[in-house]
Amino acid sequence: MPRRRPPMGPDLVALIRAQAGVVTRWQLREHGVPDSAIRTLLGSGRWTVRHPGVHATFSGDLGRTAELWAAVLACSRRPRLEPGVRHSPDAVLSHETAAELYGLTDRPSAVIHVTVPDGRRRPVAAPGIHVHFSMHLAHRRHPVQSPPRTRVEDTVLDLTQTAPDLDTAIDWLSRACGSRLTTSERLAVALQTRKKVRHRRELQYALDDAADGAHNLLELRYHREVERAHGLPAGGRQLRRSLGDGTIYDDVDYGGHATVVHLDGRVHRQTRMFQDMSRDNAAVVEGRDPLRYGWHDVTERPCHVAAQVALVLSRNGWTGRPRPCARTDCLFRRSAA
Repeated sequence: MPRRRPPMGPDLVALIRAQAGVVTRWQLREHGVPDSAIRTLLGSGRWTVRHPGVHATFSGDLGRTAELWAAVLACSRRPRLEPGVRHSPDAVLSHETAAELYGLTDRPSAVIHVTVPDGRRRPVAAPGIHVHFSMHLAHRRHPVQSPPRTRVEDTVLDLTQTAPDLDTAIDWLSRACGSRLTTSERLAVALQTRKKVRHRRELQYALDDAADGAHNLLELRYHREVERAHGLPAGGRQLRRSLGDGTIYDDVDYGGHATVVHLDGRVHRQTRMFQDMSRDNAAVVEGRDPLRYGWHDVTERPCHVAAQVALVLSRNGWTGRPRPCARTDCLFRRSAA
């Protein structure tokens, strides 16, 4: 006589489908599936155990989405069962894992990051899962995204707090703004709601620069350490121009002084070499002086960069004077002396 399949109503089927085929034992019990039926399915090999109390309703590899759901469910609180009451997972994906889902990084995180409400019992340790705690998770949880995750603004700010250095923290801000997933204004509002923030002042400055049009970390550093620190005029950011059949963008355009600055933060430039050449050539044809700087120039030699930009701007009609920055070895400090 063949074994009978356990009773699964349409609500449970829909739940399992929404969770990429992963379900918890307490969810099954909420929908009336007896433990004996669960043991039968596991014993037959049709279902598998991913974490204690978390089952995949299929055999074989989970796939990334199912693996993320399994991590969320493994860290979620196991509620007391009450007749007619349905509970949702209270854990969410966060940090690098949420960034992966939002497309802020193209590399799946080796460790799955999950955040749970602060104050409740620590989840049972599961391999490959890093658990964070938050007192404000109810407000930082995205209301509709699946699998559950923190809002994009809170994801980015969480990453700034776990970043190994300030440059990495600011890079997360610029990625989020540059990808148009959020805005500097929305990130600034989220920043203001947090009481304790490492590098708060620097992050706020970076958001102010992003609001002025800087789209990546190198542009932010140029705006802060070359332009603003030395009193150079503020150039236009990412101005769009037509070039033949295509469109190009000038990173920094000093339109009134016939000067453009192109910033290249990549280590390997060959893949974009011809596009860069086209931008430079177009600037020359239009009677503008193109300057090009890389990461090392802007971060290690900002005073030299400022001196070159100031010289070209002065040659093209700028009547201002650059000022010394806070560096003790600034070129303009030495010249003033």
